[in-house]
Amino acid sequence: LGVKAHSFNKLNWEKWLMVNFKINKLPSIHIFDRYLQTTAHLGIKNDSLGLDYFIPESDEVPLEWIPVTHQMGYVTYAIGGQHATKKLPVKRMIELCDKINRPIILLGGKEDFAEGEQVRLFFERNEAEAEMEAGLTDVLNKRTIIYNACGKYNLNQSASIVKRSTYVFTHDTGVMHIAAALKKEVFSIWGNTIPLFGMYPYRTKFTILENNKLDCRPCSKIGYKKCPKGHFNCMQKIIFDFYLPE
Repeated sequence: LGVKAHSFNKLNWEKWLMVNFKINKLPSIHIFDRYLQTTAHLGIKNDSLGLDYFIPESDEVPLEWIPVTHQMGYVTYAIGGQHATKKLPVKRMIELCDKINRPIILLGGKEDFAEGEQVRLFFERNEAEAEMEAGLTDVLNKRTIIYNACGKYNLNQSASIVKRSTYVFTHDTGVMHIAAALKKEVFSIWGNTIPLFGMYPYRTKFTILENNKLDCRPCSKIGYKKCPKGHFNCMQKIIFDFYLPE
C-alpha cells in the first residue's frame, strides 16, 4: 500500500547472545522508553512522570478488610512468578520475610496460596512446619506477621493493597510494574532473568536483589519450571542486602 510502517525491535538477537554466550550487546534503556521510540514519528514524547495505574473506586480495598495487625502499616511481598526459576524457594521466602521484620501481606494468585501458607505457618511456629527450620537462621520470629492474601483479591484490589504498603518486595512480575506505577519503593528480586533485559522498575526508587556471581546467568530470557543446572544458585545464594528505615 506504500504506507510507511514502524515496528518495535524486540532485541531477540541481543538477548540470545546474552543468554547463550554472556555477550552483552543490549542497550542501556528501559523497555518502556524503547516502546516510546517507536511512536516518536507521531510526536509522542515522554512526560517523564513514570507509569500510571488507575484503580477503580469499587476495587479500593477497605482498611477493615485486612487484619488489625497490619492496619497500622505493612510491607507487600508478591511471591508469585510466571516461571519457577523467577521465584524464591519457600525456605528463602521465609528468610526474606524474617529480615523484613514487620507485618507483611503476601500477594499472588490462587496458585501461590499453598506456598504463602507455608510461609505464614512458619511464623506462627506451627509444629507441622518444623522441618522447614533446618538450615535457617536461629534468630527468627521477631516482628514478622504474615497475612497470606494470595488468591483473595483481583488485580485492581491487589494494586490497592500495594498502594497502601510502605515498601514492596517482588519477583520479576507484573506487580513490580504496578508498584512502580504507584510510585512505591520497590525491592526487585531476580533469579534466572536479569534487569539488563530492560524490564526493571520504571521511574521509582528501587533496589535490585540478584546474584551476579554466576557464569550461567541469565539462562533464559523468560524462565523454566526448574533450574537447568540443578543448583538454582541464582535464588538459593542470593544475598538479601537491603535496609528498611523505620
